[in-house]
Amino acid sequence: MKRVVILTDAGISAESGLKTFRDADGLWEGYNIADVATPEAWKRNPELVQRFYNERRKSVIEAQPNAAHKALTLLQTKYNVHIITQNIDDLHERAGAENVLHLHGIITRSQSDVDSAVTYPIEGWEIGPSAVCEYGMPLRPHVVWFGENVPNLMPAAKICAKADIFAVIGTSLVVYPAAGLTDYVPDTALKYAVDPNIPQIKGNFKRIEKAATIGVPEMVKELMNLA
Repeated sequence: MKRVVILTDAGISAESGLKTFRDADGLWEGYNIADVATPEAWKRNPELVQRFYNERRKSVIEAQPNAAHKALTLLQTKYNVHIITQNIDDLHERAGAENVLHLHGIITRSQSDVDSAVTYPIEGWEIGPSAVCEYGMPLRPHVVWFGENVPNLMPAAKICAKADIFAVIGTSLVVYPAAGLTDYVPDTALKYAVDPNIPQIKGNFKRIEKAATIGVPEMVKELMNLA
């Protein structure tokens, strides 16, 4: 069974009503990134950071997987599918995806303030102000902030290196180190790029310049016919 590796970013979830990480003005939902998405912000104003992610989590819970998320699950019947996502939502899982690796964490879990490997599921959409981990330290969102290491980067690179078919969906490929994952994909792999505004990418990619909910089902149909 051939291995399909898919790298997704904000563009696939935008059509479920979740805003892309950063708007043209550099803000995320009206907040400066440095005020809500860095370790320094957490130390400076944990109440603001917690409130910001609680609000984002509520939006994620209310959102639903769209046609693009659902189409990708069809590939599982004919291929060994691995999804690597830069998104912190759980829409791939809720659509039925079986192998999902989150590069930047997942917002529906919390983590220890002193050990990122210690994580917990969150009931509802809030991490309360008194919530603590097993070490008695505050719980924070299980997301990778700017300035922090990306623990799943090398596992993702190893997955990409074994791809027979590779696709990038809904990404500008400007955020590193995630954008560098395309360098690990074998030259022999069949490659796709799906986005209304596909950036310059090294390699021979079949370009589907359409929104994810249109372009992904189109790609999936083609791959199902090839299987």
